[in-house]
Amino acid sequence: MRIRPFNMIRPHSARAASVSCPPYDVVDTREARDLAEGIPESFLNVIRPEIALPEGTAYNDEAVYEEASRQFERLLSEGVLQRDASPSLAVYRLSWKGRTQHGLVCCCHVDDYANDVIRRHETTRPDKENDRTRHLLSLDAQAGPVLMAHHDQAKIDELVQGAIAGRPSCHFKSSDDVTHTIWIIEDTAPFVEAFDAIPCVYVADGHHRTASALRAAETMREKHPEAGPDAEFNWFLSVLFPASQLQVLPYNRLLTDLGDLDEAGFLAALSEVGTIEPTTEQAPDAEGVICIALPGGWYRFTFHDSPDEANPVTSLDVAMLQDRVLDPILGITDPRTDPRLQFVGGIHGTDCLKSRVDDGEAAAAFSLFPTRIEAMMDVSDASMCMPPKSTWFEPKLRSGLFVHALDTRVPADT
Repeated sequence: MRIRPFNMIRPHSARAASVSCPPYDVVDTREARDLAEGIPESFLNVIRPEIALPEGTAYNDEAVYEEASRQFERLLSEGVLQRDASPSLAVYRLSWKGRTQHGLVCCCHVDDYANDVIRRHETTRPDKENDRTRHLLSLDAQAGPVLMAHHDQAKIDELVQGAIAGRPSCHFKSSDDVTHTIWIIEDTAPFVEAFDAIPCVYVADGHHRTASALRAAETMREKHPEAGPDAEFNWFLSVLFPASQLQVLPYNRLLTDLGDLDEAGFLAALSEVGTIEPTTEQAPDAEGVICIALPGGWYRFTFHDSPDEANPVTSLDVAMLQDRVLDPILGITDPRTDPRLQFVGGIHGTDCLKSRVDDGEAAAAFSLFPTRIEAMMDVSDASMCMPPKSTWFEPKLRSGLFVHALDTRVPADT
C-alpha cells in the first residue's frame, strides 16, 4: 500500500471551524445554503457552489463548475486557505459520543485503486462520477478526502500515538458536536514504510470521489504523457483509519407505498417468509432482525431461513430484505432507481422513520441492524459489491480542512 505526503492546502487553525463543512453528499442545496449563510469563508461555497447561483440551476450546469473554481481561487487569494511550503502527513482525530478514531491524512495512488490494492464494495453511478470528475478538474484539486479502512496494525498505532503526543495544529468542535483535532507530521518516512507492509486498504466512504480521481488522472495522463506515474494528479486525498475504530450506523429504508397490498396483506405476505410480531422496539438488537414501522405500529421481523454464510453479500441483512421482501413482495427490482424506495442514514435515528409513516409520507419503514465493518471488508476481498446504501459511517470527515492540489496548471520546474 503506497501512501505519500503532500503540500496541504488548509485553513489557519483559527479559521478551521468556520471554513470546514460537511461533505458535499450529505447536504442538499437548501441545507448547504442555510449552513453557509453569512459565512463567506465556508468551504460549502466550493463543494456546493450552486448555492451562489439562481435557484433551479442544474447540478451539472457548466456555471456550477466555473463557480466552484472561482470560489476556490477566492479563498486562496484572500488567504483563507494557504498552501504548505513542504509536504507532510497528518493525524486527524474525530471524537463523538464517547468514541475516538485516529486517521492518517495522506495521498494514495489511483493505480492502487485500479489494481485492487485499494478495494471497493460499491458500484458507482456514471452521473455522479461525471460530476465529481468535472468538479475535480475545474478546481485542479481534490476538495474532499476519501475515508478508508485498514486492518489494525500495532506499528501504525504506535506511530500515531507518538504523533499525537505533541501539541495539535488544530482543535475545534463542529456544530454536529464532533470534536476535530489535527497533528501535522513532518517526519513522514516511518508512516510510509509502515503502510508499505500492508497488502490492501478498503474504501469505506467516498467511492465516487475515488473513481473520479482515477478518471481525472487518466485525462491528465493523455494531456501530459511526459509527467510520469508520480505526477501529483496520480495521487488522491485520503484518510486511513484502523477498521476497529470506525463506527457504522444502519442505513434504513422508507417505502412510499405497498403497491397492491394493504397493511394486513403486507403482514400476511411477511409471515410467509419470516416471523412477524408486534414490538415496542424501534431498532433491531441483532443481525437477522428487522424492525418495521407501519401505520398500525412497530413489528419485529426475522427471516425463516438462515442466510448463506458462504456468500458475503446475500448474507447481509440489507440484501435479504431486498431479495426476500422488497423484490418478491413489493416489486422493487432495482433499489438504485425505484422512486418508491428512499434511504435514511442512521444518524437521523428511528423516531423520524415512524413520524414519516404517521404523517403519511411513507407507507412503511425498515429499521436495520448496522452492517459490520468486517462484513464490508469480506465483500471487498471477494471483489463483490454490497447493495446500495448498506453502510453509514459516522462521524463524517469535514471538507475544507485539507485540499490536495493536482498541480496540472503549474509548470514542472517550479
